[in-house]
Amino acid sequence: MDIDDINEEMSRRVQVRFFTKLEAPLKVPSASIAVPADLTRLGLSSIVNSLLKSKNADWEAGPFDFLIDGELVRMSLEQFLLGKGISVEKILVIEYIRAVVARKEEEPSPHDDWVSAVDGSFPGFILTGSYDGFGRIWKAPGLCTYILDGHSDAITSVSVINQKGEENIAVATASKDRTLRLWKVDGECHGNHPRKIRAFKILQGHNASVQSVAVEASGNMICSGSWDSSIKLWRTSVVNKDGEQVSVKKRKVNITDEENQTEEEAMSTLLGHTQSVSSVVWPQYETIYSSSWDQSVRRWDVETGKDSMNIFSGKVLNCIDVGGEASALVAAGGSDTILRIWDPRKPGSLAPIFQFSSHTSWISSCKWHDKSWFHLLSASYDGKVMLWDLRTAWPLAVMDSHEDKVLSADWWRGDSVISGGADSKLRISSGIPV
Repeated sequence: MDIDDINEEMSRRVQVRFFTKLEAPLKVPSASIAVPADLTRLGLSSIVNSLLKSKNADWEAGPFDFLIDGELVRMSLEQFLLGKGISVEKILVIEYIRAVVARKEEEPSPHDDWVSAVDGSFPGFILTGSYDGFGRIWKAPGLCTYILDGHSDAITSVSVINQKGEENIAVATASKDRTLRLWKVDGECHGNHPRKIRAFKILQGHNASVQSVAVEASGNMICSGSWDSSIKLWRTSVVNKDGEQVSVKKRKVNITDEENQTEEEAMSTLLGHTQSVSSVVWPQYETIYSSSWDQSVRRWDVETGKDSMNIFSGKVLNCIDVGGEASALVAAGGSDTILRIWDPRKPGSLAPIFQFSSHTSWISSCKWHDKSWFHLLSASYDGKVMLWDLRTAWPLAVMDSHEDKVLSADWWRGDSVISGGADSKLRISSGIPV
């Protein structure tokens, strides 16, 4: 190598200083070092692992991601600096974080038909719904403890109602049979063999398939969206012997298969959508959000029954969720493969603030991580579940363990992603550091 090659090689190095907000065992020295300008995040990750290994001989290398000025690096340092107009003369301060990727794929949990709905909001179990008409409670991968028996058609949506400090947990299911049903299960999920149970309440009033069910935070009410274009609100309480309404989450229950079923009509109905209401979410008591095949996202005032926001997306929508910064960002996906995110706090603008377009078919599900401002997931008929970070336009991770369309997905226990698909399997991807 002649002197010109050496000078060129030296000129293509960048002074960097790594820092992290992770705990002490994952902190590297703060001194700046010179690294090749053509390094990508994989090369940067190798350097950080080497620095950690030099401090701890037992360190086991793991993947890291890197942020410069709050943006995730998804190209070489040289390309990033050029694109952002950052001088190579200055010391580049780079924050490193654990890469958000699954460390383990659990054994699949088979069903008898498509797994159309999953809910991971309760850490003690996973709730699923299937096209075979049964709901199921899974204590662990492959370990089903309850079968919810009663619907006469496919289950389309499921939701855990009360989640904290209760021995017995109430759950809700929605179905193509035009009903919703409420069930009680033991939160500890004792036993290693599935037990069939009946619903304690049947909610009737929709004139077509019920596509989605969502729970109000207190657990005292749920809402549902239907192919009949309406949203209905329902009580989860039951009537005691004195004729008084008693909340399910406060009621001492003794689960028996022979327990009487009650039927109830909706408290109120929200009208405004002109086609199927595909998804509903109830993040605050006074506010419900919905998505529809009429290509709109709406925000509803529960007290007045009127919509206070109507965003036209231009595409059929299948799913919606609210989360992110201050639990205020609205994510929705549908028929054009693009996951869109809006910020309703920005007045005068109904344009999405983010658009992610890596899927190749309809988006069936989207879900924010409840402890992060930046992370959410999406599932698609392309057979993939993707993890997203608002700080980059590319997916953090792509999980393709399903053998067919993915119909639903959710987070579980904060570090796992659960998903159900047309391959009739519940999949669990675990060890995801968010």
